[in-house]
Amino acid sequence: MASQSDIPNSPGSQRRGVKKATTEGTGVDKYSVLLPTYNERENLPLIVWLLVKSFGESGNNYEIIIIDDGSPDGTLEVAEQLKKIYGSDKILLRPRAKKLGLGTAYIHGMQHATGNFIIIMDADLSHHPKFIPEFIRKQKEGNFDIVSGTRYKGNGGVYGWDLKRKIISRGANFLTQILLRPGVSDLTGSFRLYRKEVLQKLMEKCVSKGYVFQMEMIVRARQLNYTIGEVPISFVDRVYGESKLGGNEIVSFLKGLLTLFATT
Repeated sequence: MASQSDIPNSPGSQRRGVKKATTEGTGVDKYSVLLPTYNERENLPLIVWLLVKSFGESGNNYEIIIIDDGSPDGTLEVAEQLKKIYGSDKILLRPRAKKLGLGTAYIHGMQHATGNFIIIMDADLSHHPKFIPEFIRKQKEGNFDIVSGTRYKGNGGVYGWDLKRKIISRGANFLTQILLRPGVSDLTGSFRLYRKEVLQKLMEKCVSKGYVFQMEMIVRARQLNYTIGEVPISFVDRVYGESKLGGNEIVSFLKGLLTLFATT
């Protein structure tokens, strides 16, 4: 018969420093989801419900941090109701007074994150939380520092875009592949999982803003020899609200791309 000290979770084994037996979903790892929002009052309840459902089914420990940048449409009020519904331990509100940019939103949210992994994604339902368990499995399988969702590999794809938007996206990704040679198939995507300490380090190195910020994160990761895994995802155009991609964003992207090419 095994003695008490031989049982993995017994007090005897814990006193002797034997590591507890663990499996995925037991709460050993915690995942902090950062949701920057601006005018997402219609989408926010849906994305939060899907996140809660996904994490509930997988059993992984999580928290959702909503960083609202002074949305005039009442997004923050909706977030406050969601906090009452799901609990302050799962929904954290870290609003800011005005729109200050995506990169600073991640920095702000990360300062309040208690998870050892950070997940970044869009709040407009373009990224479905059903892929998060696949991100987590991929990270564990390869012990990756970063797992990035890709629209351009395997069964990944884009749905709901017109031909013009698809050409712009494909063209942008093609240019980045030629100029930056990042070693990943989708450099402009924004659905990713990071080790928290890795994301913190990358934030210190990145100087870009807007859509170029996501590209620089991967370029800097390669420079620092961080490992990156990819998971094919389906990207769906936003259900409610207006796209924030316009002419100014395209010009900024091209300027930022050339800057990265010249400096990395």
